[in-house]
Amino acid sequence: MIASVIAIDPGAVSGAYAIRLSSGEASVGDLAVVNGQLDAASLARLIRDNHVMRAVVEQVGAMPKQGVASTFRFGVAVGIIRGVLLGSGVPVHYVTPNVWKKHFNLNGKDKEAARALAILHHPTVEGLHLRKHHGRAEALLMLDWFRNRNEEKRP
Repeated sequence: MIASVIAIDPGAVSGAYAIRLSSGEASVGDLAVVNGQLDAASLARLIRDNHVMRAVVEQVGAMPKQGVASTFRFGVAVGIIRGVLLGSGVPVHYVTPNVWKKHFNLNGKDKEAARALAILHHPTVEGLHLRKHHGRAEALLMLDWFRNRNEEKRP
């Protein structure tokens, strides 16, 4: 059994994840959506099949000028992510975008810079080649941030 860590960049219907196995290999993808809502069963399978032992989730909230309906959908998606992880017994570490992006000297709103940095750091990871893959890239960078943070704490 290979234990892994997952990082999740939540989205109402555009969430993404990155998984790092104990071997150091990483993979990225989009969170599955069914009928316009995050698919909890698919997320649970992803966690189970990859033997996820820890999770990093971007701590997010409502965005200014976001409509009521989209804010609600986003909140439901975040709740599904938290519920599935906790229900799976996976310890969750929440990190704000400002914290992990500051670690990489990234401007908070420049999604393309995050994608470029993820490609630079992980040239063999597939699934980062399109501009729309910025969520995958951000999840991958959160994994790097989490690993660096934990390595700094070791004696």
